[in-house]
Amino acid sequence: MAIEIRQFPVLSDNYAFLVRDQGSGLVATIDTPDADAIAREVEASGWGRLDFILNTHWHPDHAGGNAALKARFGCEIVGPAEVEKIAPLDRVVSGGETLSFGDTTLKVLPTPGHTLGHIAYWSEADAVAFVGDTLFAMGCGRLFEGTAEQMWKSLQSLAALPDATRVYCAHEYTASNARFALSVDADAQVKARAEAVFAARERGEPTVPTTIALEKATNPFLRAPSLVSSATPAEAFGQVRAAKDGFKG
Repeated sequence: MAIEIRQFPVLSDNYAFLVRDQGSGLVATIDTPDADAIAREVEASGWGRLDFILNTHWHPDHAGGNAALKARFGCEIVGPAEVEKIAPLDRVVSGGETLSFGDTTLKVLPTPGHTLGHIAYWSEADAVAFVGDTLFAMGCGRLFEGTAEQMWKSLQSLAALPDATRVYCAHEYTASNARFALSVDADAQVKARAEAVFAARERGEPTVPTTIALEKATNPFLRAPSLVSSATPAEAFGQVRAAKDGFKG
């Protein structure tokens, strides 16, 4: 494996991720939900450096720590153009581009829906994807800016990644997502996963990362066409997303 990943909880329900290229020692953070917590983790890791910030989208719990970390570590800030709504970027990237640091290559995937410029980062060699707020364990992001059609296409592009791909989502929402899944999907695999999720959270264990295979089998948003009849796949997704928006469980 060419990279090491340190995952740690920040804020009320975010995860932060430090990614280290083993060959060069270069270190990146995926998003900046809490600058102080990320800086502490850099020091605790023994890695002693932060070379890159890789933003997925512009929301403050993903890019709000950019300036403070830049001031402290002098790191290069990379992300979609929309991040410049709240913070300057050193390099603007969009879907289809690639990023390299050391021996690590990340492909930039366009994943609009949650926001219009949302992107994800995928390392094919390491079989990992950092998906921000597009795909969650048993869930997906709200449509704050994009359409159901856009989000469905984005989810399908992630679902097309190899099944073994480990998916690093930005929030610990899985228990509430599982409760919603049980309300719309009677599949035995969904029930079994929900029970495992509830047990893990009772033990204080994270449910992230997940995998593409597990999401395809148990995520109601990816399974939407099988849950809603007489609708196109994007329409079915839109109906399931609307149901989740109003879910009180």
